[in-house]
Amino acid sequence: MNYIDYYKVLGISKNATAKDIKKAYRKLARKYHPDVNPNDKAAEKKFKEINEANEVLSNPENRKKYDKYGKDWKHAEEFEKARKQNPYQGQQSYSDFEGEDFSDFFSSMFGGRQQSYSKSSRKFRGQDYNAELNLSLKDIYSSQKQTLTINGKNIRLTIPAGVANGQVIKIKGHGGKGVNGGPNGDLYIKFIIDNNSNFKRKGNDLYLDVTLDLYKAVLGGEMVINTLSGKVKLKVKPETQNGTKVKLKGKGMPIYKKEGQYGDLYISYQIKLPTNLSSKEKELFTELSKLR
Repeated sequence: MNYIDYYKVLGISKNATAKDIKKAYRKLARKYHPDVNPNDKAAEKKFKEINEANEVLSNPENRKKYDKYGKDWKHAEEFEKARKQNPYQGQQSYSDFEGEDFSDFFSSMFGGRQQSYSKSSRKFRGQDYNAELNLSLKDIYSSQKQTLTINGKNIRLTIPAGVANGQVIKIKGHGGKGVNGGPNGDLYIKFIIDNNSNFKRKGNDLYLDVTLDLYKAVLGGEMVINTLSGKVKLKVKPETQNGTKVKLKGKGMPIYKKEGQYGDLYISYQIKLPTNLSSKEKELFTELSKLR
């Protein structure tokens, strides 16, 4: 396996912060995404390298191993164990090796001396992978199927409605390959919910401020509002006060993995006073104030 410098792939320095890594990854992922470059094999290859680099460098523990062991970072624990079991070989400092030179040294520890390193045939579990998936509030209102490209492989999954921001799910066996026939690692996907709507989400409930004009607040009437499930007609009671709250049962977020169950939507009326009154309107308001 050829040595790939993940820092060069993302165009960042080895001192890059987590924020720098995330920013560089998003910029390059948008540029080389298959949807933007259909039938472009070079862009597809670059996109895979970008994802692979991000999976390693965005994970602090994996990045630490990569910085120390290069392309053999997945076998870091095995190397440390072997070095402890063979102190003489361990006297050679890892810092004396870079790229494929280090890989040759690593291989010699596990395969070059069979009489000393028979434990290299031991099975080891593959590395776990971590990924983030950005969705909008509307995206998670209903279950949906998506295909993710992780380390060059397409993984199809069903995202249940109502997932929470920051929630992590595990997809068993879709991490790194096991060593010597060991089991594959797992894939952990963290959901980032971008709420660019007017709704505020608290658990399974939604909250929405609705502007109400003075006349409708005083006299009552009807109005139509948009919810995540469609338009709803509301009856406004006469003499509605500013800040009045109304609950719309079952119009909140779907409850995670509970089919047909939803939270509630809470409406808060914000009364807007009229401006730029005409002389006649001012006169009428004056008369009305005298009646009160």
